[in-house]
Amino acid sequence: MPWHLMPPERVLEKLGGREAGLTAQEAAARGGGGRGGEPARLTLAAAFAEELANPLTPVLAGGAALATAVGSRTDAVLVAAITGASALIGGVQRVRTERALAELFARSAVGARVRRAGREKLVTAEDLVPGDVVLLRPQDVVPADCRLLECEGLEVDESSLTGESLAVRKDPAPVVAAHLGDRRSMVYEGTTVSAGQAVAVVVATGSGTEVGRSLATARQAAPETGVEARLAALTRASLPIALASAGAVAAAGLLHGRPLAANLSSAVNLAVASVPEGLPFLVNAAQLAAVRRLAEVGALVRNPRTIEALGRADVLCFDKTGTLTEGRLTLAGVSDAGDGVEPAARLDPVRQKVLAAALRATPAARQSEPLAHQTDRAVTDGARAAKVGVRQGAARWQRGDTLPFEPSRAYHATSGRTSGGGLLSVKGAPENVLDRCARQREGARRTPLDSAGRAALAARAEELAGAGRRVLAVAERRMADGEELTDEAVRDLVFLGFLTLADPVRKGAAPATARLRAAGVHTVMLTGDHPATADAIAAEVTAEVSDVAEPRVITGGELDELDDEALDALLPEVDVIARCGPHHKVRIVQAYQRTGRTVAMTGDGANDAPAIRLADIGIALGRRGTPAATAAADLVVGDDRLETIVSALMEGRAMWASVRAALGILIGGNLGEVAFSVLVSGLTGRTPLGARQIMLVNLLTDLAPSLAIAVREPTGQTARRLLKEGPSRSLGSALTGEMLLRGAVTATGAGLAFGAARLTGRHRRAGTVALAAVVGTQLAQTLATGGLDRNVLAASLGSAVVLAAVIQTPGVSQFFGCTPLGPVAWSIALGAIATATLAGTAVGPLVRRHLEAAAEAAPDAGAEDPSTGAGTAEGPADAVSTGPSEGA
Repeated sequence: MPWHLMPPERVLEKLGGREAGLTAQEAAARGGGGRGGEPARLTLAAAFAEELANPLTPVLAGGAALATAVGSRTDAVLVAAITGASALIGGVQRVRTERALAELFARSAVGARVRRAGREKLVTAEDLVPGDVVLLRPQDVVPADCRLLECEGLEVDESSLTGESLAVRKDPAPVVAAHLGDRRSMVYEGTTVSAGQAVAVVVATGSGTEVGRSLATARQAAPETGVEARLAALTRASLPIALASAGAVAAAGLLHGRPLAANLSSAVNLAVASVPEGLPFLVNAAQLAAVRRLAEVGALVRNPRTIEALGRADVLCFDKTGTLTEGRLTLAGVSDAGDGVEPAARLDPVRQKVLAAALRATPAARQSEPLAHQTDRAVTDGARAAKVGVRQGAARWQRGDTLPFEPSRAYHATSGRTSGGGLLSVKGAPENVLDRCARQREGARRTPLDSAGRAALAARAEELAGAGRRVLAVAERRMADGEELTDEAVRDLVFLGFLTLADPVRKGAAPATARLRAAGVHTVMLTGDHPATADAIAAEVTAEVSDVAEPRVITGGELDELDDEALDALLPEVDVIARCGPHHKVRIVQAYQRTGRTVAMTGDGANDAPAIRLADIGIALGRRGTPAATAAADLVVGDDRLETIVSALMEGRAMWASVRAALGILIGGNLGEVAFSVLVSGLTGRTPLGARQIMLVNLLTDLAPSLAIAVREPTGQTARRLLKEGPSRSLGSALTGEMLLRGAVTATGAGLAFGAARLTGRHRRAGTVALAAVVGTQLAQTLATGGLDRNVLAASLGSAVVLAAVIQTPGVSQFFGCTPLGPVAWSIALGAIATATLAGTAVGPLVRRHLEAAAEAAPDAGAEDPSTGAGTAEGPADAVSTGPSEGA
């Protein structure tokens, strides 16, 4: 319905409302609108089920069933318990995170002043219905889409909806406009009243508002991301190994004349025990640890799986207002009637007098009540910073009458008394003030100002505005004694100069952008501002980026002229997209995804919600964010700072490094155990380690030491190393090399221990010594990787103590198929551990250098996953571990 086109009376008639408002009975009969922005409450049972939905669960379930079928029910229970515990811990964290998000929604609930039967009443936005009459005051959040009935000096910040950072003047007169930002007779849900007051009638609530429609788009199914694809690949690789090892053990037993039933039992138990059941829990734990660290710096992760996606991100699209800029107006510069504009921090005496005149034409600031208009606050703060007062150039000035700013006259005028007589000071929109000027001050002279001169000054004001500034004209004249201040008296002014106001760029935005670019993340600014405004801000933000000589700026209109193929080719070269609407943002995200890029999209407004949801990683700004943006996001940044977003991206990169190290320990150890078991089975016809012993190994090396590696805080390594982290390299050839090296070291230690122990004792004793060597070799490698991390030390030493207790405690030892060991047996185990670990330490660097050289020699290594080669940069998480590549 084109409410903006209709006269207010027609709107009220259409909605069945009246200026006195609806009665309580009428409002109740129409029903609450509801916002529909809050997420459904996640139950622990649902979160538990979602955590179980990983590629290894069916494998483990099938293995447990086979173990039960061959009589190993206890082994099956152990597998089920480990899997269930992993899912339960992950589910608890999911529920806690969802509850924190629900609290965020509760804190952001919007109130509304509404007329009900002629009386003013305070209600929540959810209680509003179409036809309600609401009252708006400065700093109010507009609770629904409304048609203005009347207003006085109303300015609305619509940056959350349109991306325009400057407040928009409103007028209840009908207007013909296609773009939301041009519909001056409307105010929209989620926008903020900057100045003035208004009475408006609600025309839409809930899903019928502009915010609601954006939220409905945001609820579309998002593309799948996550570590599950990598886990599935590892699962597919582990299945043939498990089946082949089981087949080899069964065949070896038959060749050595063992009974078929015993062979099948050994084979099935080895296959089940060789599956890395701690794999899903390990990855979840690494993600949850990163979630907790981000929460400490003000970033709320809605789903822990977002962390790994952050590590893959190689494109970051962000909105200008509130992310790069501070979202407030400040005094940028002052000019005189000549051509020069000087920064507000370095004003000469002439320009100081221009600023003093503007300060006189500004309402008096009171400590108890802030100035209503952003422009007045900017002038007052700028003058205070420049140490300019109202009496500069006007000795003994005393404030008299005022004509406050109104949209109809677009200026503020103040009369005052000085030692030389009356003085009229005016500041306002250039087009209004210049028409009332008859002369201009050039230095110490005052020259006539004709129509050509006014046109030249107007063109200059437009030029200043095109550079991303709001421009105010300043003028004064002497007043006769007894002259009253009226609108007719504001004439024959002397033009003094212009003030330029700007939304300043955050101090940390340029360094953060440089760090992102250095890390291989392409940054793109999307804004609804004028191209010149966007270009000026982009130039400042990319000043520290060496590979960006001049930002490439295009507009949403230019995008509309391109087909998908042309857009895909153009976007990698673009730094800024101005005049960007919601549909442009969605198309931009889709274009990057078509070219194989992993896209992170930040924003705070309803216009950002569809693109936030569609992106691989949606990031909402919590301080300014609307419910639509917050509901669509995977990550909510509480302080709205780009530096916090950089920290989040760094945590993602660090997680890949930690996961690679932990997976190397977990899967590499399993490979070593399987290789050792198959080798001994081939020689003796019997497996040296039983299924319970292998699961004991996994428990002692996975649930504590490898988890300590995965969740450790990223410290002790420079950011340069993380440039090589990401799914393809971290979980590709680098992980393969780590697993094979660790498997070889583990098998070597176990083989040496078993062989030496078998020469001096029975098979059961030799198997126990081999068990100690397997665990000890993996713990030694874990210590070499984790260094002096307290958690790694505690987990490794604790696991060693538990192993010794299990082996030496009668009853417990027999349950796990062991026998207590004497000093000679322990000496054999320790000697084998030391020999294998030293050999691995010597060979490891050679293997890693070969793998790194091979990765560097493959320029298209990132084709499979766009994050290859992407890295991180210096910042809050600058020191990050790269895992075993350094420790060993």
